[in-house]
Amino acid sequence: MNIIDLFTPQSKVEFYTKIFDTLDLSDFPDEVNTSVSGPDGFSRHALFRAFMVMKCEKFSEITQLQEYLFNNQIIAHTCGFDITRKLPSYWTYRRFIKNTAHKWFSAVMQSQVKALVSLGFIDGSFVSLDSTSIEANTSKNNSKSFDKSRFDKSILPKSDKDCKLGVRTASNAYNEKNYEFYWGYKNHILVDAITGLPIAEVTTTANITDGEIAIPLLKDTHSWLPLNETFLIADKGYDIRDIYNFVHDELRGHCFIPLNQRGSKKNRKTLICGNPICDAGFAMQKDGRQYLKGYIKQKFRCPFHSSKDDSACPCNHPKYFNGAKRRGCIKYISTGSDYRASINRDSKYFKSIYSLRTESERYNSRWKNLNTDKASVRNMASVENLNTVGHICLLALAVAAAKSKKIDCMKSLRNFKISA
Repeated sequence: MNIIDLFTPQSKVEFYTKIFDTLDLSDFPDEVNTSVSGPDGFSRHALFRAFMVMKCEKFSEITQLQEYLFNNQIIAHTCGFDITRKLPSYWTYRRFIKNTAHKWFSAVMQSQVKALVSLGFIDGSFVSLDSTSIEANTSKNNSKSFDKSRFDKSILPKSDKDCKLGVRTASNAYNEKNYEFYWGYKNHILVDAITGLPIAEVTTTANITDGEIAIPLLKDTHSWLPLNETFLIADKGYDIRDIYNFVHDELRGHCFIPLNQRGSKKNRKTLICGNPICDAGFAMQKDGRQYLKGYIKQKFRCPFHSSKDDSACPCNHPKYFNGAKRRGCIKYISTGSDYRASINRDSKYFKSIYSLRTESERYNSRWKNLNTDKASVRNMASVENLNTVGHICLLALAVAAAKSKKIDCMKSLRNFKISA
């Protein structure tokens, strides 16, 4: 037995061997320094695998990865490093994760998704879209800070000039009204709603809303993984007419998104037929409608609008004595006439499909468990690449478990490490 085998359990070596075997790095550049002067450099493939180890071991800092590989030389050898030489320094890891183009990381993730498609675990029939917040590595996110201007969006953090000010709900409750500000980023994730495995993702700054990124993400995914006739499941943050139209018209699919009651008047009393009730308790009468783009604006008038009796209004509403020919109150109710308005969100069918959105919440929890919810690096490029490595890690786990016929371990790093 080699002396380096004494420091690392064999099961862990087998675990990383199986994980690395699932990676297709054929398109990932493996450049090293070939100049006469200067060091030889390190394999980019080895550095990529090292960051896979960082996420699998749930390290938040690059220094933790560096120390782990130094103490587990056989894991470093499995990554592809020459352990007879000095292992990479902190600055080597940092330059790699910052300067490597994100498209290479995305290509590896796409190859993992395609492998799961060929294995029959992903087909894109039901997809769920959600975003999760990532706090930047800055003291402005410290809840104990006494800086009164820490959430002034015009004063950027000195430690991370790329991050932006965002807002998030304090919990995942359906009607949560408590919000909190934070400096950082967002990771928008498209998940297979049946298996709970990621399909595509994109990292943005925290000031980008969910609705802004939905169509570009779906378009990009559709270019390499057909989403024809897909069912898109998302929360009310994606209740935007353009998203409905894109899914319905371009993808020939259906949306399962609850209505966002933004700007709507609450506690408005109406009859079953839809006529509003005035302040005096009478049903108002229809008085024409306007056909506008995407919706119909219905006008309602006071039932005594043509009366000449000044005492006809029981509540003596001020608008009844307006001196006009047609007196009394006027109210408008707008109803949609497009695909968004045609969805019956009270049906059992809608609710049963929408319940699959919990797969997004479960996946976000597993992804954040890799220590991705708080950035340790301080620039957009590094955060973006590390986020994608986290997704690749969980996809590689699913592929390795499927090929090992250990389906029950597809979503558990811990269980697969034990069984490997």
